[in-house]
Amino acid sequence: MALGALWFSVMSLLVRFAGRALPSMEIVFVRAIFTLALSYAVLRHARVSIWGRQRGLLLLRGLLGAIALSCFYFSLVHLPLGEATLIQYMNPVFAAVLAAWVLGERMGRSESLCLVASMTGVLLIARPAALFGAEAGTIDPRNIAIALAGAFCSGAAYVTIRKMGTAEHPHVVVFYLPLVTLPLSIPFIAGSWRWPTLAEWVLLIGIGVTTQIAQIYMTRGLQIERTGRATAVGYLQIVFAGIWGALLLGERPDAWSISGAAIIIGSTLLLNRLHAATPASAAPLLVE
Repeated sequence: MALGALWFSVMSLLVRFAGRALPSMEIVFVRAIFTLALSYAVLRHARVSIWGRQRGLLLLRGLLGAIALSCFYFSLVHLPLGEATLIQYMNPVFAAVLAAWVLGERMGRSESLCLVASMTGVLLIARPAALFGAEAGTIDPRNIAIALAGAFCSGAAYVTIRKMGTAEHPHVVVFYLPLVTLPLSIPFIAGSWRWPTLAEWVLLIGIGVTTQIAQIYMTRGLQIERTGRATAVGYLQIVFAGIWGALLLGERPDAWSISGAAIIIGSTLLLNRLHAATPASAAPLLVE
């Protein structure tokens, strides 16, 4: 889990570097090509039908995952690396709320408090001028809103997977993310496509490779360790992202952001602890 978190943080850093010259949706598009080809090859090797059985839910999962991925990559380019990663890690809180509404899973007072606490943490990071006056932050609230939309859609994608149950092969579920992401991203890059340089191609390939490595380590960690402990270790990605931001990007979080981060991490860890005995408590993976 720690190695998975490390490689996911490297992926985020590479997205940030690539986003200095390339639009974030172009990065999403290229990544979708790589992962679509890889997922298709895996399915063919396993001799599994690529289309699945519950195609409506699979398409919905692909759509929600595509939006989540696009918003997350946008936030990696336009927000400090640590804050973008932190907000994305709120997806278990949104998943718990949506699971209560869609799947009828229990949501008690503790889960509601976790949601309120997480949103309070985001508020401390964003610090809109209307509420904080002279202490207002410098982060554009619209970028925060996009990051939150990504975390919400990521949580909704997890709930959709839960709704499908075990009837679908896991590789089919994974396949539908790039299958939907690829055509969805085309309208956003049609008028702004910029052909990557050799160095940028290296970054794009690196994004695909580090994502795959991270998924392998994190999936293996979830298989051999209890969910609660594995999830807690997975949150090292936020620490790694903060380190990369400080060492390589010159990002220094202030006391407000650190306080907001502590509240968000605490509330999501508490939520995972409350759900540790249930299948819905899987560790949040930033890129499905």
